[in-house]
Amino acid sequence: MPDGGATAMPSLARKGRGAVTNPGVRYESSHSELYDDGWGTLDTDFAELPPLATTLTRDHARSAMSWNDSPDIGFDRSLNPYRGCEHGCVYCYARPSHAYIGLSPGLDFESKLMFKPNLPELLEKELSKPGYRPKPVALGANTDPYQPVERTLGITRRVLEVLERFGHPVTIVTKGALVLRDLDILQRMAARNQVRVCLSVTTLDMKLARVMEPRAAHPLKRLAAVTALTKAGIPTGVLAAPMIPGLNDMEMERILEASAHAGATHAGYVLLRLPLEIKGMFEAWLQEHHPDRAARVLALVRETRGGRLYDARFGQRQTGSGAYAELLSQRFRIALRRYGLEGRPGQFGALDCSQFQAPRAEARQMELL
Repeated sequence: MPDGGATAMPSLARKGRGAVTNPGVRYESSHSELYDDGWGTLDTDFAELPPLATTLTRDHARSAMSWNDSPDIGFDRSLNPYRGCEHGCVYCYARPSHAYIGLSPGLDFESKLMFKPNLPELLEKELSKPGYRPKPVALGANTDPYQPVERTLGITRRVLEVLERFGHPVTIVTKGALVLRDLDILQRMAARNQVRVCLSVTTLDMKLARVMEPRAAHPLKRLAAVTALTKAGIPTGVLAAPMIPGLNDMEMERILEASAHAGATHAGYVLLRLPLEIKGMFEAWLQEHHPDRAARVLALVRETRGGRLYDARFGQRQTGSGAYAELLSQRFRIALRRYGLEGRPGQFGALDCSQFQAPRAEARQMELL
């Protein structure tokens, strides 16, 4: 019998899922390794994996808003109805956050979701506090507020109802065409200059989209959503993110051109970020789906990150550094001018906070009757 020993993790690729691995939780004191007994049992066990179902668990949150003081982010508060995201985007910077609840950033992140049914009620309490000072809140800063489970759970819509009632400004970033379901609320808030929406469009290549973000809305549906939102009077932009060197960055101009034709009022981009476990997960995904260009893509990523796969420094995380990153930035600025997407108002600062007002106590009591 051949000598056994620890071996590389077999691919866990499943149809409709993004990650091809499920790394352990970094906070655990012990980790397991696969062992090949020499009889090919690993190949047999992992040859035909069944579909991976999505499970939902209640998250009994104690607070609604998450706060940050990062100089790289244009908001200081956010709301996240869900932990984990079924869209399955392999590159998602939020994946490592699943380790905080004892789950893997890999397949667990996109299949073991937690939802916050009491988020609207918690939000109302926080907004009603006497010392609260309004500033635009980002809805879905960590995971997508319009991922597939929102269609049945409706937490995001209930959150928007609270924000509208309080006259509180909000910004939304999503890959979900489901945002059009809430067009009525968004249109009323837009009339008061209290909402901006941004659709994330990573690629226009349908084949690439299917493996890179398998359960997100079709890219053309996202552009159609931009058109519908804009026609309804809702300021809507597009985020070309992430731009992955050697994989989809050559599409930047096409994405911005299509976005402008769809009616986008502003645009942005973000360079690929690979913090913590995402580095290894992204490498495995490249080897699974793009083995012919994996080495080239990783080399270009290192070129934009000072020789490493990730640079977490403020001021560098979003755009990278070096000649390749600077070229990408120049291309973006030129495309903004070419397609009329420059000179837009500030994405967050222009929203109106002056209309914020907590409903009177007696009005809230009447809602209980």
